[in-house]
Amino acid sequence: MRIGICDDEKEIRHTFAEKIRKIFPKAELEQYPSGEELLSADRMPDILLLDIRMPGRDGMETAKKLREKGGETVIIFVTALEDFVFQAFDVGAFHYLVKPFDDNKFREVLSRAVGQVEGRERAESTESRQEKPRLIVTAGGKHVSVNLEDIVYAEVFDRKVIVHTMDADIEYYGKMKELEKQAGEEFYRPHRAYLINFNYIVKYDASNIYLKRGQALMARQNYREFVQRYLRYNQRKGQE
Repeated sequence: MRIGICDDEKEIRHTFAEKIRKIFPKAELEQYPSGEELLSADRMPDILLLDIRMPGRDGMETAKKLREKGGETVIIFVTALEDFVFQAFDVGAFHYLVKPFDDNKFREVLSRAVGQVEGRERAESTESRQEKPRLIVTAGGKHVSVNLEDIVYAEVFDRKVIVHTMDADIEYYGKMKELEKQAGEEFYRPHRAYLINFNYIVKYDASNIYLKRGQALMARQNYREFVQRYLRYNQRKGQE
């Protein structure tokens, strides 16, 4: 378990490091005095305690850049500022701890974060041993098989469905409605021409969804339902 502490104040970093060592003595600790140093590290932590008010790149901007890099780091904002709590959801923060808080609260939040990381690792190990759901289509006269979880998004164009993964685009004649049924709860159709995989979302607004590769349109009448479904998706992920 790799736990990082990003705060411009050395004394605060050391204080949190001592608290973590008492709770998880076997954890590997990394300290970062700035967002720039965190983002330039060769390896990201599994869990990150992140301050918001820092000189240069602040904590919120650091978190956005971290998400753009595609990492699954569990982010816990630790700050005296309450004003950014809603922005924290936009970067998929696990928790938002507002100072001052007691050691029991810190232990509770950190323990739940560790539980999420360990649960995700167990799930990934189990999935690797199980046969994954696949989409099998005919494209260019050949039968093509794609893991559903590898689909970033799909779109309809000129009677064709175009499936986008991180490294390929696959076109076939078919109906989006059939793919939507097969894809399941990990996916959502924000617009009649698009189907997106929640797992690849970087950010969104009432008009567009920005993914790790590409983007999709958002129909305004679907925005509220999309936000609700996306929040439920993140809650499920947090409980696994």
